[in-house]
Amino acid sequence: MLNVPSQSFPGPSSQQRVASGGRSKVPLKQGRSLMDWIRLTKSGKDLTGLKGRLIEVTEEELKKHNKKDDCWICIRGFVYNVSPYMEYHPGGEDELMRAAGSDGTDLFDQVHRWVNYESMLKECLVGRMAMKPALPKDYHEEKKVLNGMLPQSQVTDTLAKESPSSPSYDWFQTDSLVTIVIYTKQKDINLDSVIVDHRDDSFRAETVIKDYSYLVHVALSHEIQEDFSVLVVENVGKIEIVLKKKENTSWKRLGHPQENHNSIIPKKDTGLFYRKCQLVSKEDVTHDTKLFCLMLPPSTHLQVPVGQHVYLKLPITGTEIVKPYTPVSDSLFSEFKEPVLPNNIYIYFLIKIYPAGFFTPELDHLQIGDYVSVSNPEGNFIISQLQELEDLFLLAAGTGFTPMVKVLNYALTNIPSLRKVKLMFFNKTEDDIIWRSQLEKLAFKDKRFEVEFVLSAPTSEWSGKQGYISPALLSEFLKRSSDTSKVLICLCGPTPFTEQGMKMLHDLNFSKDEIHSFTA
Repeated sequence: MLNVPSQSFPGPSSQQRVASGGRSKVPLKQGRSLMDWIRLTKSGKDLTGLKGRLIEVTEEELKKHNKKDDCWICIRGFVYNVSPYMEYHPGGEDELMRAAGSDGTDLFDQVHRWVNYESMLKECLVGRMAMKPALPKDYHEEKKVLNGMLPQSQVTDTLAKESPSSPSYDWFQTDSLVTIVIYTKQKDINLDSVIVDHRDDSFRAETVIKDYSYLVHVALSHEIQEDFSVLVVENVGKIEIVLKKKENTSWKRLGHPQENHNSIIPKKDTGLFYRKCQLVSKEDVTHDTKLFCLMLPPSTHLQVPVGQHVYLKLPITGTEIVKPYTPVSDSLFSEFKEPVLPNNIYIYFLIKIYPAGFFTPELDHLQIGDYVSVSNPEGNFIISQLQELEDLFLLAAGTGFTPMVKVLNYALTNIPSLRKVKLMFFNKTEDDIIWRSQLEKLAFKDKRFEVEFVLSAPTSEWSGKQGYISPALLSEFLKRSSDTSKVLICLCGPTPFTEQGMKMLHDLNFSKDEIHSFTA
């Protein structure tokens, strides 16, 4: 029996996405929009050419289907006939043809692995690859014994090159508590590094270690209460997850192993894991931008690291649509409040509503108390880039401001070497400037911070800078504190803004290590 993947749907690229690289979009013909594709997939038309049959596909058979009008592509072991989708693909036909007749998983992951393609292509599913890599014989047998130790042989090809030690876990109990201890043997582990979800009897703890994820995933043998606590001993990399028993009985075992339990795998291969979060508030920030507040379920521990993003998922016209957004603070001053709560249950998003858009109007129509699915964090911004920094320059256009919020707050509160932070904020009009009064207030309160607004379509009363990103603007703005000062320039906005800005920064002789772009 062929196991068809779960349904989900990709969203178009967003300037609020944080990723290692962008992708080019091509103009689509009339009648070839996302909505048109959804209509086609629901029309009942045979998009595979197999009249509803699902087949096993050999490597030799896959290679034969390598033309535009007969194009099969394998993604994660499943084969799709993408010929009908060619004209609907935002990246163009040539991009799809790069994987024609072959396994396109790596190419897919390089460009947009966050996209949940299964629902979009479910009507194009030909079948499964006939040959799959076999797991070691003792793979599942080892997982039956939940003693927490991961055999060195299972991580030789993964963490061995990254770290001298491999992670493991153990558990112990009292009359009322069960404590799961994860030994990462890494010194840079913190509360951001571990994500815990408990649903029904399923317990899932994912620990991010460099570019890998270590998973503890079990069906618990007994019921626990909804809330739990997570503690991290940073200097030894030990994580303690304390669960509360519903009944004070002794557990003979922790539970039954689930998918990928006690495994360490490359983060890019883990897939996105979602939990439903409740909308608790939304408020106007500008004429077209709102601040949304979502509340995590009590059975989840999730803290989004600085500079990283998550994906929001909503069902729209019977299909799940996914869009990436960067969480912000509830205000520019929230991070300065004492004490800062380490286990915040709220996630905030500044989101521009596009009236003719596909996703944001649906998001805006949600009522308080409705739910949105939120993924695990992703992104390639590394917080250590800010250590010992002296000059931080932020270049943002429109909602490209969102990843700058936490970077700005973190730098001002946690980097003692910091001499100055400067933000150049590009918008169309004064009414488009997000949190203008807060930015001006912050500049008044903290003399290390400066902000400059640049408008492309100002009124005649505007006395500030005008125009678009340019070498002249940047060369005047990017003045180091000293010739030897350590500098980082962060850049985010629409793709043309980011691409032009990157070129200009390289022309101004800033090195790759001194530039980080949050690109769509």
